[in-house]
Amino acid sequence: MRAVTVHEGVLEVADLPVPEPGPGQVRLRVTRAGICGSDLHARHHADAAADIAAEVGYTDFMRRGQAVVLGHEFTGTVDAYGPGCRRRWEVGQALVALPLLKHGERVQMTGLSAQAPGAYAEFVIVGEDSAMPVPDGLDPDLAALTEPLAVARHAVNRGDVGKRDPVVVVGCGPIGLAVVLMLKAAGVRRVIASDYSPGRRRLAEACGADVVVDPGATSPWEVLAEEKGVVTSVTRLYGDGLDALHVLRRVPRLPWWTVVKAAQRLGVGPRGPVVFECVGVPGVIDDIVTHAPFLSRVVVVGVCMEPDTFRPTMAVNKELDLRFSFCYDPVEFRETLHLVADGTVDPRPLITDVVGLDGVAAAFEALGSADEQAKILIDPQG
Repeated sequence: MRAVTVHEGVLEVADLPVPEPGPGQVRLRVTRAGICGSDLHARHHADAAADIAAEVGYTDFMRRGQAVVLGHEFTGTVDAYGPGCRRRWEVGQALVALPLLKHGERVQMTGLSAQAPGAYAEFVIVGEDSAMPVPDGLDPDLAALTEPLAVARHAVNRGDVGKRDPVVVVGCGPIGLAVVLMLKAAGVRRVIASDYSPGRRRLAEACGADVVVDPGATSPWEVLAEEKGVVTSVTRLYGDGLDALHVLRRVPRLPWWTVVKAAQRLGVGPRGPVVFECVGVPGVIDDIVTHAPFLSRVVVVGVCMEPDTFRPTMAVNKELDLRFSFCYDPVEFRETLHLVADGTVDPRPLITDVVGLDGVAAAFEALGSADEQAKILIDPQG
């Protein structure tokens, strides 16, 4: 089969043996694969990522010296089964799958390990138990976006976002745009998106952002400060608390502390906005900690491959929550697939190009430099 490999940062098309599915595995004929920001990072920073992965217990992350087939966002059709499969679907059935593949007792990350070649290829191996049928009629272009959209759905869940919470999305690359889509699908009423790129700001509008700002001209924090209930100073935070206490103590026949507890259970009182960091560049977290309102919940989704710093005292004084979001669970993955299939989420604005295997290297360069690109898909059969 034809596939794209990366070795020492160089992408090239190679002829490889067609992979044979092992026990409990299915071979898919790949119809679409997505180029992920993680793939861009892995091309140049594989060794650093592998070192970190090893520290948390995964020792098979790809390294620069290995020739690896990338691609963990994909959809394909059933081509062959390995031994011991239940053969749940007919040959030709469209599937998506979690990009995790068991080899014996070890689980490998598809497309990010030499032990589990990815979908920048005509065929890819998946686990039968981790695969899910694509609902009838769903365009492969959209089905292939299940994985990155599931990352965004998990990030929104990590942010504990309510429909009335004001939200800022910092960075409108593919993952930031996916977060915007998932926020609007969850019914969030007010989403402020911020990006320096005019092209990506246009994409954020197409994805449903309510306010789109150029941070070089208008601070997203100034826009956020105008939102009802947003606390922007320590005096206001404690002043509001004292005012509320004064009112509560006047409630007849009830001890004021009883009213306070009841109010807390009902969610009454200041609730901070939610900020999604979707850039992954040193200094961005510190900028958010410095400028975000009090009580903000900050969800870090961007992948920064370099050491970074922020001022803990500033975060403490503002009582910020700093949360980090990595992946998703199988339920979130399946929910995302069906949100796309039933039209609740329309990710078409994310797709800015489709290339064949011969166009992958140029697509990587475009994603690394052009601000008009978001998600480039690969058609390995085209």
